[in-house]
Amino acid sequence: MGAIKEPAKVKIIVGILAKSPDAVESVRATLREKFGEEDLNLAPFPFTFTNYYKEEIGEAPVRAFFSYEQLVDRTKIVDIKLWTNDIELQIAEAAGTPGLRPVNLDPGYMTLGQFFLATTKDQRQRVYMQRGIFVEPTLYFQDGHFHAFDWTYRDYQSEPYIKYLEEIRKRLAYQHATGKPYNKR
Repeated sequence: MGAIKEPAKVKIIVGILAKSPDAVESVRATLREKFGEEDLNLAPFPFTFTNYYKEEIGEAPVRAFFSYEQLVDRTKIVDIKLWTNDIELQIAEAAGTPGLRPVNLDPGYMTLGQFFLATTKDQRQRVYMQRGIFVEPTLYFQDGHFHAFDWTYRDYQSEPYIKYLEEIRKRLAYQHATGKPYNKR
C-alpha cells in the first residue's frame, strides 16, 4: 500500500478572452487582488481559433494569460472557478449585458505533469470536483514538452500556448525545488 501524502501545490493560470486589450487590463487588478503577485503573463493577442464567443465578446476577441507566484492547494480550483464566474457576471452587469459575458475567465492549474482547466460542463474526460465544478486534464508533460489529448481545445495545442505553459512549468519546478518564486531568485 502506498503512503498517503498531500500532493504538491499548484500554479494558478487564468486565461482571459475579451473584446480588447483594455478589457483584459480592466480585470487584471481584480485578479491580482485575489491571487497576489503575477508571475508570467502572455500579453493580449488575437483569438482566431473559433467564432464561438462572437455573440458575447465580439468579432475580434483577444486572448491573454496571467499566472501567479503563490502556489495553492489544487482543491482551491473549485472556489476559484466559482469566483471567476461571479466576476464575469459582475462585469456583464456593469456593461449592461447581463447574460452575455464581455470577458470570459478560464482558470486552470498546473502540476509538473499536467495542465488542467476548470469548467461547469460535464464531458467524458472531465472529473467532477464539487459544487458544480469539473476539471479537465488539458495537456500532459512528457519528454520535455506539453502534449495534447484528443479532446484538448485547438488553441491549447498551439505553439504560443505550449511555449508559454512550458515556461510556467519551469517556474513551478523552480518553486517546488527552492520554495521561492522564480523571479525572486
